[in-house]
Amino acid sequence: MSSENEPGHGGAEGAPPEQLALIRETVRRAKEPRAKPRTWRGAPLAGELPVARVLVDRGVLHLDRYFDYAVPAELDADARPGVRVRVRFGAGRHRVRDGRREGGGLVDGFLIERRERSDYSGPLAALAQVVSPEPVLSEELLGLARAVADRYAGSLADVLQLAVPPRSARAERRPSPAPLPPPRAPEAASWTRYEHGPAFLDALAAKGAPRAVWNALPGPAWSEELARAVAATLASGRGALVVVPDGRTAARVDAALTALLGEGRHALLTADAGPEKRYAQWLAVRRGAVRAVVGTRAAMFAPVQDLGLVAIWDDGDDSHSEQHAPQPHAREVLLLRAALDKCAFLLGGFNCTVEAAQLVESGWARPLVATREQVRRAVPLVRTVGDGDLARDEAARAARLPSLAWQAARDGLRSGPVLVQVPRRGYVPRMACATCRAPARCRHCSGPLQAPDAGALRCGWCGREESGWHCPECGGLRLRAQVVGARRTAEELGRAFPAVPVRTSGREHVLDTVPDAPALVVSTPGAEPVAEGGYAAALLLDGWAMLARPDLRAGEDALRRWIGAAALVRPQEAGGTVVVVAEPTLRPVQALVRWDPVGHAVRELAERAELGFPPVSRMASVSGTAEAVAEFLGAVELPREAQVLGPVPLPVTPAGRPRRSGAPPPGEHWERSLIRVPPGSGSALAAALKAAQAARTARGGTGTVWVRIDPPDIG
Repeated sequence: MSSENEPGHGGAEGAPPEQLALIRETVRRAKEPRAKPRTWRGAPLAGELPVARVLVDRGVLHLDRYFDYAVPAELDADARPGVRVRVRFGAGRHRVRDGRREGGGLVDGFLIERRERSDYSGPLAALAQVVSPEPVLSEELLGLARAVADRYAGSLADVLQLAVPPRSARAERRPSPAPLPPPRAPEAASWTRYEHGPAFLDALAAKGAPRAVWNALPGPAWSEELARAVAATLASGRGALVVVPDGRTAARVDAALTALLGEGRHALLTADAGPEKRYAQWLAVRRGAVRAVVGTRAAMFAPVQDLGLVAIWDDGDDSHSEQHAPQPHAREVLLLRAALDKCAFLLGGFNCTVEAAQLVESGWARPLVATREQVRRAVPLVRTVGDGDLARDEAARAARLPSLAWQAARDGLRSGPVLVQVPRRGYVPRMACATCRAPARCRHCSGPLQAPDAGALRCGWCGREESGWHCPECGGLRLRAQVVGARRTAEELGRAFPAVPVRTSGREHVLDTVPDAPALVVSTPGAEPVAEGGYAAALLLDGWAMLARPDLRAGEDALRRWIGAAALVRPQEAGGTVVVVAEPTLRPVQALVRWDPVGHAVRELAERAELGFPPVSRMASVSGTAEAVAEFLGAVELPREAQVLGPVPLPVTPAGRPRRSGAPPPGEHWERSLIRVPPGSGSALAAALKAAQAARTARGGTGTVWVRIDPPDIG
């Protein structure tokens, strides 16, 4: 039998003096008040700066401000600015005990700053928990997020949800690698093909802040050229950030940077990496271990230290527009970063958007283009097939493949793969003159005319009915709307070329590359794989379906998709040929034939300035039920020069279909109004809409109202 079970030795009476002293100390401490977990009732506060200013994770606009909390002494060391915290929120001012507010639900937030005293005169609740001592929100990132929230009439909490990735404790425990010394400045290499190209790299390497709009030559060299711009910035001891539209493009820039600089100098931030790996890469950037970032849309907020260059590739791609509130565009975020950080800016692509042309025309950025001789040497031969050719072409009527396209495909298949671009299903055309193809527009607001369900002709912006339309260009009285199906394109081509393999690349399965062997590659716009050695030919089918979309950007977007596909084709000197099935007199088609996207964007910008269209003007959309939209527009205090267009009904979302951001729920009938202001009034418009939406949510207005700044689909 052990001594613990013997009589006289089981109680405190027989315990040694040291054990008795320990028991007495334990009993004495048990009588003292102890802080309960997360409420910290009775716990002492921090001796210095006992107040924490916190941004709570509540995206509603009327709560878009900071709240003060008391800092318990036990959390004093970890409660630093920029860390994640949890607080109790929503308790009300009457639930107070021992001078401390209690109750409410636990919510996440960020600690913004520590203060000596609070501006609030009442009792404060205590911080419930410091989730992690890792600072993730710097002053620079907070300032950028606030600027984005103000620009898009959104809440700071919503922007920070986009800017700071979800936490991974395992990633935080791993140390980041030691930063590498700056590399040597790279050679200009293929940048010599562009006027002022070497000078741009020299300015980056010399810690300058040049701003340029870069019209890249076709071919695969663009990724290496972008990598050299990043390397020149790193050579100056600064950081660089590159945002691209998708993971395939990011992989190409990643490979070019690795080949030029080696491993460990840049981070790749894409969704394909997974949450933990992506957060670990993000932390390496935040800690300063990595100075360069390449990534997709979410990387626009990457916390690169000592930022020297921000760059965006193909800013016209839809993927650059965020779908979560407040729906910022990567180009606009990078423009804000260039202004706030006073760093260099590079906007590049094969095409040129109207926004890019505006940056050059305003003098804010300089053009970075090649000479016409270099362009002619790099581009393929472009040939067109118009409506007249199709009407006379028996082969086109039988198989929907014009004779010229069939011949180009046959000749190209002798030396390599042939790309066939087909518009996606779901392209809905707008109305246009049947004679000259000029878009049909409203006489009152210049909005697009539509005829839903073959009904009366109405404006898609202001909703006015148009009864006596005639074309202002040619005087024609007939309208045209046509959708060309593309479901059986691959099957038809397989029958036309039975001995040739047919590959498809689209939404369900996107190919990255194809070998340099004869094959027909049928792809939707944006999903074109890269061919080793380039395509021998490209067929751009159903051009009318792309140009007839009910969108202000239809022509610009069609040209961007055509040039993106044609840039994968071999130069004309190597036999590369592109056939586009579209009316050759149309401006986007002419720009493709001449390979002049910059000229097209400049002329488009001039027309939009004359009509008051974005980006010369600023627009916002207000969507919701008819009652909610009317109530909102009646309450908002718009700038004096604002013009309200509409409302007009929105298409009803069919049951079972995925709902787009801002679209009505299935079965509900919504309306939309557009608000237009002249240049210089965009900030006032955003502030007015944000204030009205905040007041509406605070008082609990009926129905749902969606507010979006710079809506991409204004018609």
